[in-house]
Amino acid sequence: MARREETDQEAAAPPEPTVPTASAPVLGVGMVGYAFMGAAHSQGWRTAGHVFELPMRPVLAAICGRDRAAVDAAAARHGWAAAETDWRALIARDDVQLVDICTPGDSHAEIAVAALEAGKHVLCEKPLANTVAEAEAMTEAARRAAGRGQVAMVGFNYRRVPAIAHARQLIAGGRLGALRHVRAAYLQDWLVDPQTPLTWRLERERAGSGALGDLGAHIVDLAQYLAGELLVGVSAVSETFVRERPLPAVPSGGFPGAAGPAARGAVTVDDAALFTGRLASGALASFETTRMAAGRKNALRLEINGERGSLAFDLERLNELAFHDHTEPATTAGFRRILVTEPRHPYLEAWWPPGHALGYEHTFVHQARDLVRTIAEGTAPAPSFADGLQVQRVLAAVEESAAKNSVHTPVAL
Repeated sequence: MARREETDQEAAAPPEPTVPTASAPVLGVGMVGYAFMGAAHSQGWRTAGHVFELPMRPVLAAICGRDRAAVDAAAARHGWAAAETDWRALIARDDVQLVDICTPGDSHAEIAVAALEAGKHVLCEKPLANTVAEAEAMTEAARRAAGRGQVAMVGFNYRRVPAIAHARQLIAGGRLGALRHVRAAYLQDWLVDPQTPLTWRLERERAGSGALGDLGAHIVDLAQYLAGELLVGVSAVSETFVRERPLPAVPSGGFPGAAGPAARGAVTVDDAALFTGRLASGALASFETTRMAAGRKNALRLEINGERGSLAFDLERLNELAFHDHTEPATTAGFRRILVTEPRHPYLEAWWPPGHALGYEHTFVHQARDLVRTIAEGTAPAPSFADGLQVQRVLAAVEESAAKNSVHTPVAL
């Protein structure tokens, strides 16, 4: 059994680069945004070339944000050579060949299309956009840019967890046989307290949707990635449990007319969404996403059941897979733990000895590695903007279904 898994991995392994990173041509990166995702992406770009031998050398050329003091501080903290306060100026820089977009969703389309039209490669955080129309425009811009040799990739970083990439290899290799069920849940609790202040993630005009787009985009992408097929139909419900929240406190010297301490603002996105779906093969899927699950900090869980076995993954144990081989005799069969830290596992060839675990931040290092190789080799990016558009269409279908199901029919008991 172990011999077969090893062979599968060897066949799926990407070719090793032939040019050491230190002597490779430079890939100047310009990043728009410097908060949570900006810090994570900075870590990825700063580290990738020191861990993996890459055919191009990522250089942190410039970072962009509207607040001069804050973006200067972010540049110093994360190792960026320069700072800009206008993303148009960043795109225009000669030392920037790739634009990394880490802003709220309402600006993704404008920045990405402008960067592609300026001849830059683009990495855009998920979800790709706030609407299907925006995602379609971005995908069309990416299609045109591909003809000029440019790459446009969407940042679904959880594909780069070694255990998830290994799960994809096992499924693609037929270890589960025909798929029957995909179960996915992404649970957080940072909005449980109704006094948590209103942020941009709770405003539809900036975020597009709530837990659905923020968390649901990840598990929709992972379900389709692992299964190797697309969702073809959904049925959904959603809810906003806290409909008003306190406005953020205004610092000393705030703008005229700033809200007082008692001011509140409307929450215009969902707090939670539940939906079922059907994959193209007929396999069934279920999804749960919420930011209101007390005690769950970043609980992303997946289980895939097939005719020949099952796989399960929990992000809070991200170096592990649970695997059940249903072809074994019942007397010995059962879920077993696979510790995904071997050099032959995806991404692990450049890291630590077996048993030395990786973490969340490594997914961004792996994302940077994959994107640099894609650009250098002239291959199609994965996940592409077209993949991001597919996820956006699923999210829109979920919202449409949830709206139709918002009127609940009483059940006679």
